[in-house]
Amino acid sequence: MTTGLRLAALLFTVCLALAGGVRAADEPGCLDCHDDPQSPEHAIYTTLHGSLNGGGALACTACHGASEAHDRRGRRVPPDISFGPRWPSPVEDRNGSCLSCHESGAQLLWAGSAHQQENLGCDGCHDSHRQADLALDHGAAEAQCLDCHTEVRAQLNLPSRHPIKEGKTACRDCHNPHGGLGDSALHEVTLNDTCFDCHQEMRGPFLWEHQPVAEDCSLCHRPHGSVHDRLLTTRGPALCQQCHAAAFHPSVPYGSEGLPGAGANANVLGKNCLNCHSKVHGSNHPSGARLTR
Repeated sequence: MTTGLRLAALLFTVCLALAGGVRAADEPGCLDCHDDPQSPEHAIYTTLHGSLNGGGALACTACHGASEAHDRRGRRVPPDISFGPRWPSPVEDRNGSCLSCHESGAQLLWAGSAHQQENLGCDGCHDSHRQADLALDHGAAEAQCLDCHTEVRAQLNLPSRHPIKEGKTACRDCHNPHGGLGDSALHEVTLNDTCFDCHQEMRGPFLWEHQPVAEDCSLCHRPHGSVHDRLLTTRGPALCQQCHAAAFHPSVPYGSEGLPGAGANANVLGKNCLNCHSKVHGSNHPSGARLTR
């Protein structure tokens, strides 16, 4: 055989292999049946998962198991681990397949997490066959979260809210859906530490501390949304008077009697205590004991 013929034969063999016409003897026949290049099965080869076990049909077995019976009998027998709607494997098996690789980093605290205890599957949020996994997309991921967390969806439509709808922040900026060391799957151990990741000017330490600030931000703020300014749980002066019923100067509950037509009250019409006590999160001023400067 001439050199030209040998080269032509080699190129022909390579082309067949690339087209799925030739496969190794120990390679499963996944692509013999799943042969549509436009199918979801083939879409995995545009992702990192498509290179597992060396790529090709061997990438299928990395997640679905050897599936020898399925390889022999096709549609009559499910794969060892199936993520599809036709033969869904138990959620423990599906998650176990993912966790065989994804067992560190953000997934380290999955065991015992709220989502794990609710028996959620990784494939409920992730699609390993998509080049752009929706769970990793900024906008689409929020929609996924809010499909279940409907009470948060309502709060994010209130007048004062974190700018998630505007795309300036995201659920995962505060929460790790795979689990956390503290409540609500927060990235940090405490709520305050999570807030301080962004609101660093509130962290302190201050010469004059405001105890509710040091204890728990949610005593005054609703993190997802509120009808009051600055995510406050209620407006001033009512918010302050939940603790400061009579502090240093006469302090009485201000109500409807201070509204126009009922005898205007400067403390109601003038908004709240923050007109004077503006450093409500804490002060480093030598004369800031009353948080006024």
